[in-house]
Amino acid sequence: ETIDFGPCAFMDAYHPEAVFSSIDRDGRYAFANQPGIAHWNLVRFAETLLPLLASSTEEAVAVAEAALNRFGAAFEAAYGASLGRKIGLEPKDGGIAEADLDIVRGLLTLMAHGKADFTLTFRRLADAAEDASADAAVAALFGDGIDVAPWLARWRRRLTEEPGTAAGRAADMRTVNPWLVPRNHRIEQAIAAAVGSGEGDGDFAPFERLVAALERPFEERAEFADLALPPEPGEEVRETFCGT
Repeated sequence: ETIDFGPCAFMDAYHPEAVFSSIDRDGRYAFANQPGIAHWNLVRFAETLLPLLASSTEEAVAVAEAALNRFGAAFEAAYGASLGRKIGLEPKDGGIAEADLDIVRGLLTLMAHGKADFTLTFRRLADAAEDASADAAVAALFGDGIDVAPWLARWRRRLTEEPGTAAGRAADMRTVNPWLVPRNHRIEQAIAAAVGSGEGDGDFAPFERLVAALERPFEERAEFADLALPPEPGEEVRETFCGT
């Protein structure tokens, strides 16, 4: 695991350069930079272990570098397998085929251009995996001028090569694609209500409701449907703070 998860927020509209932390002015911890930052953190961790790895610094550095050099391939295999599961493709031999990875990359590119909601896109793909009529709900998440129909057709052709039933595949996808995440604007609303006017009149009900909803984030519950929606214009949170 990375020692410091720098984005400090969940994305609404997907973009690889998304960054929220108020102190990250150069995008060092942007979403797409996380693999490199994870490796950087591991290097810092390895430096603290050098005295335990070998009697000489030179030998210790060699041991550490040998381990650290395995990170890139290990991460790519795990990340690819995770992305594959998100679109209904089971990994083989601990990874994902390059052709399948290309399908995922195609989706992410469309999402970035279309400003599609990261959480809802994958969740609605689970519905589409079970019933093609749900394609319209997926397409509705993308901005004007973004045609996702060719990608959906390619994806669905690929799914025919997977074992199992459509219903089973959709159920599996719903176990790795949450219905609900702690969206930034909902957190801000909960904080604002709890703080109140500063005279001890805070209302913790929105906070308690958010906690209750997030206890089962993969389960769709009608009473929390509003919390699953992306922010309305004007509700977007573009900056977060470590103190929250």
